[in-house]
Amino acid sequence: MKHRMLGRDGLQVSTIGLGCMGISFGYANSLSKHEGIRLIREAFDRGVTFFDTAEVYGPFENEEVVGEALRPIRDEVVIATKFGFDIDFETRQNRGVNSQPARIRQAVEGSLKRLGIATIDLLYQHRVDPNVPIEDVAGTVKELIAEGKVKYFGMSEPGVKTLRRAHAILPVTAIQNEYSLWWRAPETNGILDACDELGIGFVPYSPLGKGFLTGAIGKETKLPAHDFRSTLPRFSPEAMERNQAFVDLLKRIAEGKGGTPAQIALAWLLARRPYVVPIPGTTKLHRLEENIGASSIELTQADLREIEQGASQIEPEGDRYAPAQMAMVGRDAPTSGSGT
Repeated sequence: MKHRMLGRDGLQVSTIGLGCMGISFGYANSLSKHEGIRLIREAFDRGVTFFDTAEVYGPFENEEVVGEALRPIRDEVVIATKFGFDIDFETRQNRGVNSQPARIRQAVEGSLKRLGIATIDLLYQHRVDPNVPIEDVAGTVKELIAEGKVKYFGMSEPGVKTLRRAHAILPVTAIQNEYSLWWRAPETNGILDACDELGIGFVPYSPLGKGFLTGAIGKETKLPAHDFRSTLPRFSPEAMERNQAFVDLLKRIAEGKGGTPAQIALAWLLARRPYVVPIPGTTKLHRLEENIGASSIELTQADLREIEQGASQIEPEGDRYAPAQMAMVGRDAPTSGSGT
């Protein structure tokens, strides 16, 4: 496995990371704790050194699985987690976004304990809090870095103005936004441009379109109610039927490269920028190996032109999130002095 740099301050990670959320949260086929630990260690044995989790996944259980899996190899891996939601510790109810400084500190202490580590390598704000100035958020993380509890600061789905304001207080090492062949908003909303300019790494989550771009699901797939994709407009049968054109395009390229649609989707992302590090998730060892294999696929300029030409003729069908979730992405924080 090759490595890439996130940001300008020396954070080196495997070219492909592992998004750990689905191991214990969100999808229909979650693993037991024992199975999750085993899969994470299999990933490490195959060269993955970058592992992504969050307080809200579960909540809490995912960090516990990741922590137990990586504790024996702590010094050889990069662990990323996230704060930003108001979680009731007794009922585990998610009451919405909360990036008040006191809540950030509470979240970090909880994450450190569950992960069983002394320092979080990469700490993301999971979603921008429209009630808290980003200067207060970045300032709190800056204090946590000075205290040795955090090494690097990241953000997920911020507005461009908020990203720039945060970076002025504390260098943002990485942005984690959704990005794939069927969700290319970072190319047009200014986020990738800001990363180019400011030297910020980009970590695409859902780089395989939450599994759709693998070709494993389609309009006939019946998603169970406890699979969060069942609530997403892009996963309605009608939307999947129309979006099948993306999978067909990837299949055409894959046939010529001796790969799979998933590998081409990941290789395409790796070709976008040298600082792009996708974090596909999976619960299956053979899919893990397939995803890792994407790092060895070299797309030629002709391949990239064919993908670009084909994708330009396809209009994605359906929003990527339900309205309440869409309202939390790409927004800006208030200016200092106007927060609560």
